[in-house]
Amino acid sequence: MGLGHFIKKKRIFFTRLFIAAVGVLILFSGSRWEAFDVYGTFLFAVGVFMVGVATVGRLWCNLYICGYKSGKLIIAGPYSMCRNPLYFFSLIGAIGLGLTTETISIAVLFLAVFSVYYPFVIRVEEKRLSKIHGAEYEQYRKEVPGFIPSLRRFHEPDEYVVRAKVFRKSLFDAMWFVWLIGIMEVIEVLHEAKILPVYINLY
Repeated sequence: MGLGHFIKKKRIFFTRLFIAAVGVLILFSGSRWEAFDVYGTFLFAVGVFMVGVATVGRLWCNLYICGYKSGKLIIAGPYSMCRNPLYFFSLIGAIGLGLTTETISIAVLFLAVFSVYYPFVIRVEEKRLSKIHGAEYEQYRKEVPGFIPSLRRFHEPDEYVVRAKVFRKSLFDAMWFVWLIGIMEVIEVLHEAKILPVYINLY
């Protein structure tokens, strides 16, 4: 088993471990930008906007792949612009979530970990899709960018059959970014009320 396969297999474990570590950091850290109201508010507003884009984007992606993820090669809608739009929107959401802490440090941390971790996951998934779909996927890989969307390639069908039960379950997966913003605000209130101590201030 290669490193990529190991990371792919343990992805949920590593993700939860990372979230727990960052959660502890956020619980006991504050923002140096809070001394400058305009900057802190700006970072938060940009973060909320990015989380909004990510949430809508992830819902859009899930609409296309729910119930079809392995059995059918999806090449329309968001998947006509890049091969990994779900991860693209996830990265936007992660950076946005980092900015809602009113720090740049957490956003950069999310970006760094994503840049190191997810290329392995994507590589393993693309090998699996190549085995399943063969020449069709190889042609798709040649024509469509891997990660950065190309708007000029966008196309979508007039109608698309959605598996409602599967899509309904995926709604909760797409919304967790929004819920985490609420948690960030609760943590900030606890800091201001001196209920949670702040041991370090981040930029």
